[in-house]
Amino acid sequence: MTSKERINLALEHKEADRIAIHDAPWATTIRRWHNEGLPPDSNPAEFFDYELVGVGADLSMRIPTETLEETDTYIITRGADGQIIKNWKHQTSTPEYQDFMIKSREDWEEHKHRLEWSPDRINIEAVRKTEEEARKKGKWFHFSGVFGYDRIQGMIGSERLLMAMVEDPEWVQEIFDTCGQLLCTALEEMIALGIQFDGCFVYDDMGYRNASLFSPAMFEKFEFPNHKRFYDCAKSFGLKTILHSCGCVKGLIPGLIRAGLTCLQPLEVKAGMDLIELKKQFGEVLCFMGGIDVRKMADPNPAAIEEEISSKISFAKQGGGYIYHSDHSVPDNVSFEQYKRVIELVHKFGRYDN
Repeated sequence: MTSKERINLALEHKEADRIAIHDAPWATTIRRWHNEGLPPDSNPAEFFDYELVGVGADLSMRIPTETLEETDTYIITRGADGQIIKNWKHQTSTPEYQDFMIKSREDWEEHKHRLEWSPDRINIEAVRKTEEEARKKGKWFHFSGVFGYDRIQGMIGSERLLMAMVEDPEWVQEIFDTCGQLLCTALEEMIALGIQFDGCFVYDDMGYRNASLFSPAMFEKFEFPNHKRFYDCAKSFGLKTILHSCGCVKGLIPGLIRAGLTCLQPLEVKAGMDLIELKKQFGEVLCFMGGIDVRKMADPNPAAIEEEISSKISFAKQGGGYIYHSDHSVPDNVSFEQYKRVIELVHKFGRYDN
């Protein structure tokens, strides 16, 4: 069975030969694994046969990027939305946003034309090459992009955005709608150029450690219309959608279901996203991807990860509707041997003939 067939069955709440497998190791994790046995000419996607391959369009403001400062330990750059970002060289972590080009409604009015659609936002040659390679390998080939709160906080800053959602909702609604429509247009234009997707995998981080970053009422006001717009757009082409949203987003799940979401990922355990609980509560109408605690992967006692995988996957796979993924990204405290064991266990407990 191909990855495409396997994932399509999962998203239809049907059982395949086994659950599909995908993941996202940090860059520092991959460097560690190369020192511990991952072949130098290989990467985790190839070595472990990950099953999703995606492409997207340039949805940024297309400000010329540049390096502003670089040392042995960090690099500070100007991003494509004009934001100033600090990244550490020898560790993987959330980028530190130091400044933004868009700080007010006036700044937005000056620069919003930069988010207008133009055909050169698509690198069509690269997209077609990736599609061809994915088809040869039987992968699930998807459209990818970021929108909603996640997109906008990277443009104007989280604190500024949260305050504006209360103090200047009309401005915030315009930004949400502009970015949401741009994502839909990108999908429509790529399909018009002959790209054939198997589905969509989009990103909108809306959760924090213990709850969503904003209330369900704010979700209904700002997020729901654009989530529904995109899911409806995808469905008009026969495509189902997986949504990546970090942190605790349990309170937003009913709204996401009403908007038309097919599958939620990554189900962060430390944020209170319990795969078994979610499957029991929403499994008849929503699929799940993730929920395997990376802290258990790094546990020196191998019994910890075996219990994690055997208990969760054995339950979540029932009736389809589940795809394996870590509960966020695989950090660099997980060794290559530990992770190989993870994938062995996923294959063992993810089969439907067990």
